[in-house]
Amino acid sequence: MTQITHWINGALDTKKPERTGDIYNPATGKVTGTVAFGNAATVDSAVSAATAAFAEWRHSSLTKRTQVLFTFRELVAQNKEKIAALITAEHGKVLSDAAGEVTRGLEVVEFACGIPHLLKGGFSEEVSTGVDVYSIRQALGPVAIISPFNFPAMVPMWFFPVAIACGNTVVVKPSEKDPSAAMFMAQLWKEAGLPDGVFNIVHGDKEVVDALLVHPGIKSVSFVGSTPIARYVYETGTKAGKRVQALGGAKNHMIVLPDSDLELAADAAINAGFGSAGERCMAISAIVAVEPIGNALVARIKSRMANIVTGDGTKGSDMGPLVTAVHRDKVASYIEAGAKEGATVVVDGRDLKVDGDGFFLGPTLLDNVSPKMSVYTDEIFGPVLSILRVNTYDEALNLVNSHQYGNGTAIFTNDGGAARRFQNEVEVGMVGINVPIPVPMAYYSFGGWKNSLFGDSHAHGTEGVHFFTRGKVVTSRWLDPSHGGINLGFPQND
Repeated sequence: MTQITHWINGALDTKKPERTGDIYNPATGKVTGTVAFGNAATVDSAVSAATAAFAEWRHSSLTKRTQVLFTFRELVAQNKEKIAALITAEHGKVLSDAAGEVTRGLEVVEFACGIPHLLKGGFSEEVSTGVDVYSIRQALGPVAIISPFNFPAMVPMWFFPVAIACGNTVVVKPSEKDPSAAMFMAQLWKEAGLPDGVFNIVHGDKEVVDALLVHPGIKSVSFVGSTPIARYVYETGTKAGKRVQALGGAKNHMIVLPDSDLELAADAAINAGFGSAGERCMAISAIVAVEPIGNALVARIKSRMANIVTGDGTKGSDMGPLVTAVHRDKVASYIEAGAKEGATVVVDGRDLKVDGDGFFLGPTLLDNVSPKMSVYTDEIFGPVLSILRVNTYDEALNLVNSHQYGNGTAIFTNDGGAARRFQNEVEVGMVGINVPIPVPMAYYSFGGWKNSLFGDSHAHGTEGVHFFTRGKVVTSRWLDPSHGGINLGFPQND
């Protein structure tokens, strides 16, 4: 049995925990280890280590920081398969998907390697006679990162490479469901030469989250999770005077216009709806078919679903289990609710037969879904695709813009004018045109609108650099030895 504890000041915490949580292999349903649950004292210890390390790390040269980042990047790349195996063992997603997650996280590390350029300020000479003005960006201090279970490697890497590159120190709170990937990366940071205390990990549940949100030593909080928790994190953290970026839930629509390539659209619906068993904040969960193509699109999606192999992610399956039995049962309850509310169950994932006691649910397709059904209004976070049928583009756009979430969306069409109009009119933070999962590259920023984001800053990219730094403007004058005298008048810009 694996026993996971905290990582504080460059070493494993040896204190006996008061509480622990079980770690499961979702493909077998068996407990494979335990993870220590911290408390306020654990958080205080980690923040103290981060505070002490900040004094030196913030003054480290940009050259030193980039050297550490480049080395960390190489170590993660060399160990990508090992990290993927840890993710699959604790989350359940198939190995290829887990490896892809690590690759996308590495893109943020590579972006952060350019920190000497990203931190360059501006300079204006002679704004007044003999006076110059310039801007600089400086690190915040110890920052907290609270990450979800669905991307135990990639989501933390949305934040900590940029935070560390900017000169901050970090306390990460991974999901207690799959903590091993973060622990492995802590060891790689140490091997890369990162000073002790710059990267720390505290495991736990709400007790640890609350301690981080109110700790006076934590300067900012980055969070990804459900909308109710994101709102709580934002409100609690900002009330405690912290800078907060809290990315919440989603209900991502894919509009399919009558002129679209239905074969391409059907493939995209399968890939974006059932990858990682639908446990993605960018998963397509609502397909809006603009008639008269509804029947043809549903038939194509259904035929492709018959070829999806659901099973253990280490054994050549296309789709793995859900992360816990509780979550699987919750997703299954939405299928039942949809059927009771009048949706047509075209493919029922509850009928799946898999050997063993894993947390499996097969891919599910619901047709004739209406906007008032819970399968449409709620974020299900599972392998359930809902088909809504409308008659016009305007009806489809109104569906997207009326929803409480505004994370990601896509439109499938061969009409450039319709696509351009959609990208302009849709009220969503990330838009795909014939691309079902429009996750931006690391040098752009990730984040949604409406109830999908609390705070003003998206993750990584330029917004990430600005989130993890504070701007400062310096006005300077170096007097010529011949200049002097007293002038009590109001300063003039002559």
